[in-house]
Amino acid sequence: MAYSDFNLSRVRETFGLVVEEPKSLFPNILPTTASNYLITTLDENLALATAINTEKARSEMVIAPVLLEVRRQLNYEIGFFSGTEFNIDPTQGLTGYCDYILSAIKDSYEVRSPVLMLVEAKNENIKSGLGQCAAEMIAAQIVNKKAGLADQSIYGCVTTGTDWKFMQLCDLTLKIDQRDYFINEVSTILGILLLPFK
Repeated sequence: MAYSDFNLSRVRETFGLVVEEPKSLFPNILPTTASNYLITTLDENLALATAINTEKARSEMVIAPVLLEVRRQLNYEIGFFSGTEFNIDPTQGLTGYCDYILSAIKDSYEVRSPVLMLVEAKNENIKSGLGQCAAEMIAAQIVNKKAGLADQSIYGCVTTGTDWKFMQLCDLTLKIDQRDYFINEVSTILGILLLPFK
């Protein structure tokens, strides 16, 4: 098995997760002003990415620029990984490549202290990516426990580029936000993405 083999039911049963669906996982989130660079990038590329309508186009033209903005907002003091192999526990199926990982430690070569796992929705289906993202979050939790960071929440997101669905893993409780966020709310999305690093 690999991360992409997990659906939500399988990850819940395999790891004994309790799944909760709060109406809003981030009720008091403060929007973060996007840089002119990100605003220009989205203005120039969003329509093109949705017209091309491939995962690669959405990834390169929308998702990566938003995540790199998070890194920019944090003065480049966090790790950013794209398409990285993250083999944590083959016996439990926690292997494979992760679309994106943001880590608390500024390291360009090794994933340490992963904080946010992001899965690009396949075929624009957010629901189908929830299990994969949850499995990656569990793998991140294992890495952090080994590093003595057992209390640290892990955040996750499944996105099409235009639609963003957030999750939070605390111990064995997986919270899936009922609310979806859309790219025209990029300031709120940035606020949420920055939250785990504050």
